[in-house]
Parts: sequence; C-alpha cells; structure tokens
Amino acid sequence: MATATKTLKAQAATITAVAALTTTTPAPSRAYLTASVDEETGEVTETSRFRYLPGHPRQIRFDAKAGQFNSNGLTQLGGSISFIPLAWRIFSDDILNMGRKLWAELFYADERGAICAVLFHGYSVENLYRLIEPLFYDELMLADVVVTVQASKKETTKEGKKATYYIAEFSYEPAELAEIQARRDFAQDFPIWREETHTGAADMRTSHAYSPPPATAPARLEAALTAALVQTAA
Repeated sequence: MATATKTLKAQAATITAVAALTTTTPAPSRAYLTASVDEETGEVTETSRFRYLPGHPRQIRFDAKAGQFNSNGLTQLGGSISFIPLAWRIFSDDILNMGRKLWAELFYADERGAICAVLFHGYSVENLYRLIEPLFYDELMLADVVVTVQASKKETTKEGKKATYYIAEFSYEPAELAEIQARRDFAQDFPIWREETHTGAADMRTSHAYSPPPATAPARLEAALTAALVQTAA
C-alpha cells in the first residue's frame, strides 16, 4: 500500500512539473511574435520575428540588364530569390522618374526577418499574372505560397545587333501554415507600403494587404516610426 502511495505521489509530482513547464512557455498573442518568460519575475515578453520601419522596407532591386537581384544596389543576391509574399499590388503609375508604367510591387520578410519590397515592370508583370492563374485554380493566393523569382535571359535584335536582357519568371510551392499565419498577422498590424513608390495617384489593378496610411495622418506615421526605432534600439 505504501509503495502504491509513493508511486501516485511521484506521478502527481511529474504531472505538476510538466504543467509548470507548459505554463512558463505561453503561446504568443500573434503568430509573428515569440514569447519568453523571466524566470525570476514571471513577466512575459513578446518579441517580433520581423523588423520593419513603416513606409521604409528594405529595397530589393531587380537589375534586368545583368539578371541579378541586389539589396539597396549594393549587396548582390544572385539570379533568383524566394519568399512568401505578405502584401502586394499591381498598379500603373509614374514613379522613380521612369514615366507611367505597369508595376508589380511585392512585400516580404527575408531570411533575417527584414521586411523587403521588390518591384517589377514590363514582361515581368505579365509573367506574374501567369502565376496567379494556376494559383486561383489551386484555391491559393500569393500569400499562401513560397514564390521563386528567377531571372530569365532573353535576346533581341535591333538594327542588326544582338542584345540580351532579363525578365523575371515566377514559380511557387506551398508554404508552411505557421509561416503564412505569421505574415498575415503582421500585415494586419502594420501599414505595409513604401514611401518612395506611393504617389496617391496610382491606377490600382489588384492588391492585397497594401495599406499606406492616410495622407491626413502624419502623426500616426511618426508615432509608428518612433515605436519601430525604440524597438530597434532595444
């Protein structure tokens, strides 16, 4: 009898210990946050997996002459990139002193959690539209998949001379549900846009989670920037 009592007490202690461990690792309030607990005070702290200055994402450029992607024109990223889009828009506008063109702007978190924006125009936008069609029939959208963008070499002849250039070609594979949800939550909580490409006069073809702040709310934007800078400093 005594042995049985000791066994039951040991089992109860084990259950209590497991329960204690479970309560010290609470689920975060949003999918893009990670939670940690101070062992001494029990205080729960949540930290974002992603880093973003509202309106100022990291600029990823597609160099159609070289067939390369780069970050801010400095760091070379190679001839292809892969990411899960968290927001996007396809629009016509006169931006970056390039005249009025049809553009595709996609926002995503890179492997280090930095929110990035990449622009495409011309034939590359047409190729993106070609990707959207099979997604539709698979009952998916860009936010549900890992998109791979590959620079594809093309040749043209002008005045008897051959010239090469590159366009972006797109493919996809399903993304993990947890990663999809993290980006959806983040896009709901932050205004996703890029100040340099937002004129307020775009002819929008389609968009998802693109959310520039109202032009009448500069204080709100300043507050968001201040909060982001405080987070970065911490």
